[in-house]
Amino acid sequence: MKILIAEDEIRLSNLLRLYLERESYIVDIVANGNDGLEKSLQENYDLIILDVFMPGKDGFTVLEEIRKVKNTPVILLTAQSGESDHKRGFSLGANAFISKPFSPSTVVTEVNQILNNRQESN
Repeated sequence: MKILIAEDEIRLSNLLRLYLERESYIVDIVANGNDGLEKSLQENYDLIILDVFMPGKDGFTVLEEIRKVKNTPVILLTAQSGESDHKRGFSLGANAFISKPFSPSTVVTEVNQILNNRQESN
């Protein structure tokens, strides 16, 4: 299965890639919202991880654009965990919202859960 990470903190994206590749996922990384949107629309990912606040388009905007054409599961990551951000993310179609700081294993658990649920429902 293939995952896209759109996150401007390179160390964090590389750490997440390491954890996800241990679970046998194929992982692509981009460092801004513009590239995240472009890749997510050009390629078929099984799941997308979006940072809410990153250069170019923010995660909310990228999610909104993705939802116009695809139903790929999306996990939002943010350093600001206000309730209004959570509500906005879920109203735009996010499958999960994880607040920073977090353990990479928390992200892997969420990814596995979303993808397992998706496979069971197909």
